[in-house]
Order: sequence, then structure tokens, then C-alpha cells
Amino acid sequence: MLNHEESLDLVFRALSDRTRRALVERLVRGPASVSELAEPLTMSLAAVVQHLQVLEAAGLVRSEKTGRVRTCRIEPEALRAGEHWLGRQRTTWESRLDRLGDFLAGPGTSEGSTS
Repeated sequence: MLNHEESLDLVFRALSDRTRRALVERLVRGPASVSELAEPLTMSLAAVVQHLQVLEAAGLVRSEKTGRVRTCRIEPEALRAGEHWLGRQRTTWESRLDRLGDFLAGPGTSEGSTS
């Protein structure tokens, strides 16, 4: 079992590629077959399958085969983990910037002060 940090690394590594981000964006709208996912892309079906395998390994996508059709679905929990991490970073930096703003606006810098 991968630990949380390794899982997060896989998620961000998978999302670092624009084609994989496009596949995730499409799957957020609902399940799709591999053929449907490949249709708008200018690459071979085999290349799309490789991208989907990276997304599956990261836990972002799940697929199932029925007959000859492989259907892919988004796994929201993996996206939530990345979103949660980014949210924590945003909160930390907003707090730091607020403190910097308070410091810069401290005594002696307010309007009407004489120096």
C-alpha cells in the first residue's frame, strides 16, 4: 500500500501532462469509452491507453471492460486529495501574505503620520 505522500506524488505526476489533464476534464463530465476519449485527440489509440494507464496507476481513473468496450470513470477521491493539499498550501500562503500586509501597514506607515 502506498503512503499518502507517494499517492499524492503519483496524482501530481499524472496531472503534469496536458493530455492526461484533458482526459480527466472529459471524465469529470461522466464515464466514457476509450474510443470516445481518443476521438478528439491527435494520437493513436495505443497512446491514449498508455495515458489512461498512468491515470489509473495514480488512482484518478478506474476502467472496466464489458465485451470489447473499455469504459473509464473518474475517481473523485484522488482528485480531492490533490485539492486538499493545494488548499492547505493556499491557506498557508494567504496567512503569510496577510501578516506581511499587516507588517507593512504597521505603525509609521499609516496615512497622516508625520516623519
